[in-house]
Amino acid sequence: MKINIDILSQSLTLLNDVGAELRRYAISSGANGVGEESGSFCTPRGKHVIRAKIGTGLPLNAVLVRRRPTAEIYTPQLGERYPNRDWILTRILWLCGKEPGFNRWGSCDTMRRYIYIHGTPDTTQLGQPGSHGCIRMNNEDMIELFDSVEAGVEVEIKP
Repeated sequence: MKINIDILSQSLTLLNDVGAELRRYAISSGANGVGEESGSFCTPRGKHVIRAKIGTGLPLNAVLVRRRPTAEIYTPQLGERYPNRDWILTRILWLCGKEPGFNRWGSCDTMRRYIYIHGTPDTTQLGQPGSHGCIRMNNEDMIELFDSVEAGVEVEIKP
C-alpha cells in the first residue's frame, strides 16, 4: 500500500502494492499552503511514512487532544462551545518525514510538528485548504483509510 496526497486537487489516493488506485478521498490541507518550517502551519511536502496509528476502536467523532481521547464526542453544540478549537476527530495517522533536512530533523521535522491525517467535523469544508497543516478527512473515510493501512506505509505529499 501507498498513499499519495495531491495538494492541488485536495485529494488523497490509496494505492495498492503495484500502484493501482484503490480509493480516492477529498481532503483539506494547510490554509497557509505548503511548507516544512515549524510554526508555519503549512502542510509539509515530500516523502513520509505513517509513524503511528492512533484511535483504534474509538467511536465516530471521538475527540482527540495531544493524541489522546478526551471522552468527548463531537457535536455541533460542542463545536459552538469551543469555536477556536482545532478539532481532531475519530482517528490519527501520525506522519514522519523521510527526507533529512527537508521534512525530517531540525526545524522542518514533520513528526515534531505533529502533522497528522485525521478526521474532522462534518461542517469542515473539504476540497479546499483550511487546516493548520494537517490533512483533514471526513470521519467515515478516515476510518476506512485507517483500517486499510499499517504503520510504516509510505505517504507522499505533492504540491
